[in-house]
Amino acid sequence: MAVRLLIIDDDRRFRELLRHHVTCRWPHAACVEYDPAVHGLPAPEIRACGFDAVLLGGPQRLEWVEALAQRSGFAPVVYFSASGRDGDARRAAALGASAVLGREKIEHDGLLTAIAAAAERQARAREANDRDAGRFSGARIPGYRRVRRIATGRVSQLYLAESERRACLAAIKVSRDALEGSRLDQAFKRFRNEHDIVRRIPGRRVVRVLDLGVSDRHAWLAMEYFRAGSLRQRMNAGVSPVEALRFALELARALEAAHGAGVLHRDLKPANVMLREDGSLALIDFGLARLSTAEFDPSTVEGDADPNLISGTPHYMSPEQGHGEPIDARSDLYSLGVILYEMLSGRKPYTADNPMAIIYMHRKLPLPVLPAELAAWQPLVERLLGKSPADRFESAAAAAAALEEALEEALGGGAEGHAA
Repeated sequence: MAVRLLIIDDDRRFRELLRHHVTCRWPHAACVEYDPAVHGLPAPEIRACGFDAVLLGGPQRLEWVEALAQRSGFAPVVYFSASGRDGDARRAAALGASAVLGREKIEHDGLLTAIAAAAERQARAREANDRDAGRFSGARIPGYRRVRRIATGRVSQLYLAESERRACLAAIKVSRDALEGSRLDQAFKRFRNEHDIVRRIPGRRVVRVLDLGVSDRHAWLAMEYFRAGSLRQRMNAGVSPVEALRFALELARALEAAHGAGVLHRDLKPANVMLREDGSLALIDFGLARLSTAEFDPSTVEGDADPNLISGTPHYMSPEQGHGEPIDARSDLYSLGVILYEMLSGRKPYTADNPMAIIYMHRKLPLPVLPAELAAWQPLVERLLGKSPADRFESAAAAAAALEEALEEALGGGAEGHAA
């Protein structure tokens, strides 16, 4: 028997002690440690269905027994109270714990018996579970439980899922239709390219990629899920000038990391910027991203079937990208400038009824002007939105330095509270 356990406890030494007891009986047991002081209560969608039992410790976590036990299909919970025979122990049993043991002195045989009973109970529950819970767009993806569909695109669908191995939520992009032969190869290649490009970029300012594969003639890519939502959602709620500068600074640093790894994003927009619950920011959707040395010429890249096809989002594309011309890192800086202008002013710099008109306006119309009360940041916006790449900051690092200086000045001037 190879058990899989999720150990939830604030004390690292206690987690290690439990691991020691378990591996004495099951040397190949997989024990995933979870520090509740760092991560808080597991997300509501988590069912720990990939584990045989959840070992939950700490009297301060007693309320978690009830919260977790109420989740349909959650793994059996073995709770550790102070002695295993106190008031907390009786309450934990009443709240739904499958077993209650003492924390102060662990009974080795009692622990192993409780885990074995929980594993047997979980095995029966798995047999009764909906077999479609692991299906995504017709594909069964091992190691993931479908929670819900998030979005549907032209060629792929995005799902929220639970990683059974990691006890965390994931976003899974799955090719929409079952594919054959070269079409499946092409779909997998696109996902593999995105996977490989993201893995090149160091640090936490890009999405984490988790898994990649092909199942039932569907290509799929599993990535980090962001419960805090996107920058677009945050902007819709309103941001102050200082918040706008902070977000722009983080974006510039994210681009600095990407460009340093030779990656051009090519589709930077608020919907492709996600926020973590700790307030940090991450770039997502590298489906249009390409590797670059000095510059990128779209007509020379394998996979771009039509060299005249313009890829990207018109509202945020640089003039050169919109016209299918060679681009370099300064094209992403233009997109950053559009986002900064929109965050500060509350509107996009150019709008029209059709995409080609917007592309034309980016090249031909005068630079947008911020409202008078925001004029202090007009030079910064203009350096990002230069019509020619030569008129922009020479690098993301230079843009970050200017944004950092502007943020320091804004904080010194008390601009924190004025929303756009």
